[in-house]
Amino acid sequence: MDKPTIHMLSVQEKGGQTRKATQYIAAVAAAIGAVIAGTILAWTSPALPQLQPYVPVNGTDATIPALARSAEDSNDTILINSIGQPAEFLLDSNDSGTVSSILAIGALIIALPVGFLAEKIGRRPTILILSIPFMLNWLLIIFANGAGMLIAARVFAGLGTGGICVAAPMYIGEIAETSIRGSLGAFFQLFLTVGILFTFVVGAYTHWRALSIISAVLPPLLVIVFWWMPETPQYLLGKNRRHDAEKALRWLRGPDADISAELEDMQKDIDNASRQQGGILSIVKSRAPRKALICSLGLMFFQQFSGINAVIFYTNNIFQSAGSNIDPAIATIIVGVVQTLATYVSSLLIERAGRRILLLQSCVIMGICLAILGVYFKLQAGGVDVSFVGWVPLVCLVLFIISFSMGFGPIPWMMMAELFTGELRGAASGLSVVINWFLVFLVTMCFPLMKAAIGIHTCFWFFGCFMFLCIFFVFFLIPETKGKTVTQIQSILAGKRI
Repeated sequence: MDKPTIHMLSVQEKGGQTRKATQYIAAVAAAIGAVIAGTILAWTSPALPQLQPYVPVNGTDATIPALARSAEDSNDTILINSIGQPAEFLLDSNDSGTVSSILAIGALIIALPVGFLAEKIGRRPTILILSIPFMLNWLLIIFANGAGMLIAARVFAGLGTGGICVAAPMYIGEIAETSIRGSLGAFFQLFLTVGILFTFVVGAYTHWRALSIISAVLPPLLVIVFWWMPETPQYLLGKNRRHDAEKALRWLRGPDADISAELEDMQKDIDNASRQQGGILSIVKSRAPRKALICSLGLMFFQQFSGINAVIFYTNNIFQSAGSNIDPAIATIIVGVVQTLATYVSSLLIERAGRRILLLQSCVIMGICLAILGVYFKLQAGGVDVSFVGWVPLVCLVLFIISFSMGFGPIPWMMMAELFTGELRGAASGLSVVINWFLVFLVTMCFPLMKAAIGIHTCFWFFGCFMFLCIFFVFFLIPETKGKTVTQIQSILAGKRI
């Protein structure tokens, strides 16, 4: 598996040390799938306003009668969307809700099967196969003529997104050496935020169909780039393909690296893991896998009950409710830029600061920001003039996004791959992603209902309470995995001293 050397990035270190550039290249290639997932997650933010009907306030908008007269003269019906532009078709409130939420159902359906598929045929082929539902999503959207095609598209979008959330972190975690596993593990969330930001920026200035055509370039790009990447050495060793595993590891670590010790350690891990029967039942029978599952599912729970998806999906509504004079599209782009930059900083810090400290800062800072937001909206609802501090929602949301992106954004995905042995990683990752997407569906569906029933201020306090509870969860249960091998992590989870 001799691959061409990329001289600009791959500076060979002396003394038989590993070359890290090829590991970064492989991680970036897999993370293109995360970019696609980001574009899919953010697509509804710019697209749905262009697909929702215009509702004039008190019949005061003069453009509506003019358009109506034109329609009457030509015997045509002119549909006007919520931003005052002609539309080919529109969605009612039920269709809009389905288009937004059905993605989570697709992700729920696919997560466990993809975990088992990755164990059966490999991580690399699984990622390549996921380009199919990604492409079907964009094709259906591009040629959509009504709600039915959009809903079908979002089902395929969910299948691709849920699948890549399992396969890509697994692949990246297994191709990385211990010293940079955390930095590469943060790539999934980093590239996810890149996809979100891309959609916010392009979607703010283009038609939803044009946005979809541009986004449709990414699935073929994933295939073209990732096709040349190797399978993970751990998977190959697990399938008794030691020669192929050695070639893959040689490409990842460089031609002059001494890989014999690392290969032997991998083989020992595989041999130890093979004594355990793979699957969900075997995870709950032993102490170390059981604690790993509790940690992984707990991190996914608190990631979603931080309120992050409520903040991302309803950014425009939050700024409008706050009476901010910042254009909602610009506010959304600001949030996207901050999220991307903070996630990048996290990838630089994660091997220095460690996982636990970054998770703890997320709990504390996000909890405080949510509490302040709750107070702000409570005062506003009580008739207090808060216009002189209209900047408070922006500052709090920016701090919230920075804190999330440096902790609870990337780390749950990274630790999902770190906490389990190779034999259990597929099933455990699939289960973690199923729980994650179920919580995504629950939060995004319930947030508008909660906002209407108890007020947005109480919603923020509700999520803030979970963040303060999370401090205890992280402090007492989450192990520090920085610089630890798979065997060392399993020993920590089993309660053994290393």
